[in-house]
Amino acid sequence: MSPTPTAAGPRHNPKVTTALRRFAISISVLNIFGYTVLGFEQPWTWPFIALATAYATEIVLEVLGARSEGRAPRFAGGGVKGMVEFLFPAHITALAVNMLSYVNDLVWVMVFGVIVAVGTKWVLRAPVKGRMRHFMNPSNFGIAVILVLFPWASIAPPYQFTEYLDGGFDWLVPAIIISLGTMLNAKLTERMWLILAWVGGFALQAVVRGLVFDTSIPAGLAMMSGVAFVLFTNYMITDPGTTPSSKWGQMAFGGGVAALYGVLTAMSVAYGLFFATALVCAIRGAFLWTSDIVSRKRAEEALALAAVTQAVARADAETKAAEAAPAEGSAPAADTPACTCPAGACACPAPASAEADTRKTPVAA
Repeated sequence: MSPTPTAAGPRHNPKVTTALRRFAISISVLNIFGYTVLGFEQPWTWPFIALATAYATEIVLEVLGARSEGRAPRFAGGGVKGMVEFLFPAHITALAVNMLSYVNDLVWVMVFGVIVAVGTKWVLRAPVKGRMRHFMNPSNFGIAVILVLFPWASIAPPYQFTEYLDGGFDWLVPAIIISLGTMLNAKLTERMWLILAWVGGFALQAVVRGLVFDTSIPAGLAMMSGVAFVLFTNYMITDPGTTPSSKWGQMAFGGGVAALYGVLTAMSVAYGLFFATALVCAIRGAFLWTSDIVSRKRAEEALALAAVTQAVARADAETKAAEAAPAEGSAPAADTPACTCPAGACACPAPASAEADTRKTPVAA
């Protein structure tokens, strides 16, 4: 018999769902504003193509995954609200890949990047607290794959976010992103330690590169004022599904991305932000797998040791029981002579251990 499909539990806790909803709303508003006011470079139809691709890929993979795991799809049973909440991650990923990558007029490359980004959640997974979770930042990985496989592709030009703003309004966009992103990450995703480590590490690597490689320190620090950096800091690197939740884990993740970015930049590797994030996510995935394997091995060793200890204790108990058995109901010694005196003629000898005289004593008639 085939296993009965079990009901799928909630995909995210309520706080994460709220964060995803606000992420989705924010990136949607930014795209609308970008295509109508800011001057986004991609054709205006591409966001819709990206969304359709991401929705279809997410739903198909979820149906296949639910069937293989013997459960109901996570979007089933929740009505329209359940379906919308299920598609929040795909919505964010699709708009991010289209908005942050530039592939000339080859829309199929953008579609490929969206499919890779959504599909990686089912391929690159690791055990986290007893559940298989994806560890690679989806939209970042999709963009990184595009940059690797298509060398002529690039990230979207940073000026597109403020191309048609002047008179001081070009500072308004990053200010809004910083304000909204900080509130979102402080209250919902709880990734402020990661942001602090990332920003501090980025400033540190700019200074170190200036001192070691004689690059311009002000130029390295000036990148932190751009819209692309602000977007990356508040809406890319803080993905709650692919970053640690502990304080020290967040600091290690953010500082690690900054350090790797400095190394890649010193090696003249372009687009270091995306590659550094992908590498740190891969390192975290390897760490999660290693921790799980070590934990399983230790658990198996503990079970084996407990079984051996129990067997030794059982053997000791059986040995003690066998030694104590003769004392409880001992029979007469085999060399004790049987009494052969006729009744009333003599007295039988006492056992050898007795102090009495063992000679036969006549009995008077």
